[in-house]
Amino acid sequence: MKKNNSALNRLFMVLVFVFLYAPIVLLIIFSFNAGNSNTVWKGFSLEWYGKLLHDRLIMQSVYTTLLVSLLATAIATVAGTFAAIGFYSMRRRVREPLMTVNNIPMMNADIVTGVSLCLFFVAFFSFWGDFAAWFNGVQSLIRLPTRLTMGFGTLLIAHVSFNIPYVILSVGPKLRQMDKNLVDAAQDLGCTWMQAFFKVILPEIKPGIVSGALTAFTMSIDDFVISYFTAGSSASTLAMTIYGMTKKRVSPEINAISTLLFVTVLILLAIVNIREARQERRREMRRI
Repeated sequence: MKKNNSALNRLFMVLVFVFLYAPIVLLIIFSFNAGNSNTVWKGFSLEWYGKLLHDRLIMQSVYTTLLVSLLATAIATVAGTFAAIGFYSMRRRVREPLMTVNNIPMMNADIVTGVSLCLFFVAFFSFWGDFAAWFNGVQSLIRLPTRLTMGFGTLLIAHVSFNIPYVILSVGPKLRQMDKNLVDAAQDLGCTWMQAFFKVILPEIKPGIVSGALTAFTMSIDDFVISYFTAGSSASTLAMTIYGMTKKRVSPEINAISTLLFVTVLILLAIVNIREARQERRREMRRI
């Protein structure tokens, strides 16, 4: 009976993985198709990868997407790490309500987050226009712009805002696993708080920081809804460009760029997992 259940569980797991990754495999295969069809195979070719490099619209979208994702990941990782340390140092009665508030953006629908951020930026820009006009009228040394519009800046702020909770959620468990006496012992031995942070806390929570950064990067590079409401007309991510193409016909070059992004993320995950496995082996060897 147990063997039958085990076989069924394995079959179910295989079916789930086939359902999840079959579309990606087809996308990768047809990125090397000599024709422009996504259903008919006409031979192996690297034509679409060559054309991809000369497509100004797609390359500009890729550049914007990568730049926003990298900047948002860096800012959110630093802010989320220090926020997680702040939560860790609080009492339980204060920390638990704040953690509940931190979890709301992750459970909230993306369209709600996108619309709310859009309305916030519109209201702020309206207030800023009145403030800048008053400020420029009372002095002449500094001239503030009276009109702000959505663009790269608002897109970056939006990505940072929804990435920070994921970093906090990844770093928090590592802080709780850390021995609380390590920081006190380091300070008793003459370390300042910053020295204790870099020499004691940071090495202990490093896996959580890396995991949070990867999650933030993945969420940022994959986002469409929030970017659509906060990017305005002067900035466009790859997801927004692909969405605009669906109204007519998706270019086969999208298969090529999607394949490159998938392979890049896969390589990053493999590097991180291999590195963590090696570090775990070294720790076990030191204990022995």
